[in-house]
Amino acid sequence: MHRIGLISDTHGLLRPEALAFLRGCEHIVHGGDIGDANILEALAAIAPLTAVRGNNDRGAWAEAVPDTALVELGGLRLYAIHDLAQLDIDPVAAGVRVVVSGHSHRPRTEERDGVLYVNPGSAGPRRFRLPISAAELKIDDGVVTPRIVELVKG
Repeated sequence: MHRIGLISDTHGLLRPEALAFLRGCEHIVHGGDIGDANILEALAAIAPLTAVRGNNDRGAWAEAVPDTALVELGGLRLYAIHDLAQLDIDPVAAGVRVVVSGHSHRPRTEERDGVLYVNPGSAGPRRFRLPISAAELKIDDGVVTPRIVELVKG
């Protein structure tokens, strides 16, 4: 069993609840709008980290963060991009099993054509009445089970 942590839209705020949730993950994927290089350092101290740059990530530190990332985790291919509307590959043709995105701040999982699309929502400052959330993928013998977790109630 593999456990992959998913987080997005921290916007410079890495909550203790998010850190606690991500502990024990084999790998962490950040879906962009990171907000600060210190967040990347804190997440990388927990587990190997893959991060993509969001539309609000600017400055010298952000230039080193790619717009997209393709990684192999738990025996499957995962593609990360901040804004799903800018998806620049055909996931099915590329052999991608999971696409991780952020941007909307709305947590969501959806499977289409054998590809699982996961937006962990926003783990940073609250936006409107949207939840503060993160997600995980549990991968067991090729079966992927996503779970979105509300980190802060109310």
